[in-house]
Amino acid sequence: MATAVSKRGSKSKKIRTKTFQYTGVNKQGQKIKGSMLADDAATVKTALRKQGINPQKVQAELFSFGAANKKAVKPVDIAVFLRQMATMLKAGVPLVKSLDIVGKGHENPSMQDLVMGIKNDIESGSPIADALRNKPKHFDDLVCDLIHAGEQSGTLEQMLDRIATYKEKTEALKSKIKKAMMYPTAVLVVAVIVMAILLIYVVPMFKDLFSGAGADLPGLTQMVVSASESAQEYWYIYLGVIMGTIFAYSYFNTNSKVFRDTKDRILLKFPIFGPLIQKAAVARYARTLATTFAAGVPLVDALKSAAGASGNAVYRDAILKIRDDVTTGMQINMAMQSTGVFPNMVNQMVAIGEESGAVDTMLSKVADIYEGEVDDAVDGLSSLIEPFVIVFIGGVVGTIIVAMYMPIFKLGDAF
Repeated sequence: MATAVSKRGSKSKKIRTKTFQYTGVNKQGQKIKGSMLADDAATVKTALRKQGINPQKVQAELFSFGAANKKAVKPVDIAVFLRQMATMLKAGVPLVKSLDIVGKGHENPSMQDLVMGIKNDIESGSPIADALRNKPKHFDDLVCDLIHAGEQSGTLEQMLDRIATYKEKTEALKSKIKKAMMYPTAVLVVAVIVMAILLIYVVPMFKDLFSGAGADLPGLTQMVVSASESAQEYWYIYLGVIMGTIFAYSYFNTNSKVFRDTKDRILLKFPIFGPLIQKAAVARYARTLATTFAAGVPLVDALKSAAGASGNAVYRDAILKIRDDVTTGMQINMAMQSTGVFPNMVNQMVAIGEESGAVDTMLSKVADIYEGEVDDAVDGLSSLIEPFVIVFIGGVVGTIIVAMYMPIFKLGDAF
């Protein structure tokens, strides 16, 4: 009985946020129309009254052609939003007006809803940091904490500019890593598709020709023919294994911390991708720590944020160890050196920064250096992989073609 109640309780909590159209009258007696993102009509009416608007009609959008075409809000959109807000505030545009301009001017309806939701929260009396905390999917704790610090110190526009720069550089780094990973993945997919087409559609044509000749087939040809027969008969099993592997990887990568940590450790040992991932992790660590340090965030809290932003379990654990060591009074450069995962140059630059009282400046330089190295590594990797790709695909296709023509050459020699 208790189980049934809990199920009903959990079902009742699943309320989907909707877009509501409203009309009302403000304090000046002017008629106001607009839309608002909320869970129900009562929430919209409450928010409108807090803004000094007497709601007359509030109605949910039951169906919209545009809703089906909404694009997801991407991290790049958030980076652009923060940059736009920093520019607006520096130009002297009030916060609410800036949100209104940025929100209505965005092409993505999902981004419009997000920005207008933030605007509505601020108009209801919430500080901007709290309004952003209500959108945890798009604004992490680091961004919210930095904006809160900017609000408290009266330097919101400078803080937004610093956060925007941090987000832009972080997203650029992620894009480079994805570019490096996507190329070999795409090549592998193409190679599998080409091989499947040859085995399922092309090889059977030659097989019929060979069976009519009645001659013994060379070993390589027999191997390819056997692979073709297996692909034709059991294609659904192979497809199921591939799809199952992809699904299992996606599931465990999302739900298992042990799987993600193990994957991160294995990736660091790869001959080509390992150094690239290492440089990217160092760059993220340095960039995050420099940004938080410059914003006046305590070092212990800054290291916690840097650990979450590192993007690799090995570096996350190392940074958390640094945090524990710094808490006991150890210098940050000594704590970094004790982990054994940071290059000596990085440790030395941080040591110089500590001695000169300019740790944030040194960390920014470290981030610039390693971001540049990641950029060069990705470009070099693309140039390095390209000939291997040609050899790999050419080898697969060439082997199948040679295997199919070997019996024909053999028959020609017999005459």
